[in-house]
Amino acid sequence: MSEKDRIEEMDELEDALTQDEVKKEASQEDSQEEEKENSPQLTREEELEGELEKEKDKFLRLFAEFENFKRRTSKERMDLFKTAGQEVIVSLLPVMDDFERALKELGKSSEKELFKGVELIYNKFKDTLKAKGLEDIEAKEGDAFDAEIHDAITQIPAPNKKLKGKIIDVVEKGYRLGDKIIRHPKVVVGN
Repeated sequence: MSEKDRIEEMDELEDALTQDEVKKEASQEDSQEEEKENSPQLTREEELEGELEKEKDKFLRLFAEFENFKRRTSKERMDLFKTAGQEVIVSLLPVMDDFERALKELGKSSEKELFKGVELIYNKFKDTLKAKGLEDIEAKEGDAFDAEIHDAITQIPAPNKKLKGKIIDVVEKGYRLGDKIIRHPKVVVGN
């Protein structure tokens, strides 16, 4: 076979392949058109119902998001109100400590009327702070030391084995405002 014959044969094969491709594409387009014709057409009413469902879904999601926002902000406001007076109460704690020291010293003196007067003022002051949410944190000798609650200012050798790792002395009382500790009790721990 000559080269010219080969080229002609190749051209014929290419023509045959392209004709097959064109036929396949045409048959695919025909089948797609048939599917479109056979598939049910959505009416205008069905389209509107679909859009309405989408809008309802958007509305429900937006409403739920807004409710979550309201709940979160109201919780934040309540927390703020609970601790709004925290600065004032914290600044009054040294006054409370001074009252307790004064009562301890007045208890040693012979002036019982003066002691009763100061004690009345102290109790009124303490009750007012208690009404605002202030609570004592109980810490006494022999209690187990908890680093989350207590503030260890020093460690000394325990007088006996029972007090090892426990509180030996409370130097300064601790207070809690609601659920939050605003001053940790300062304690001495035995080692």
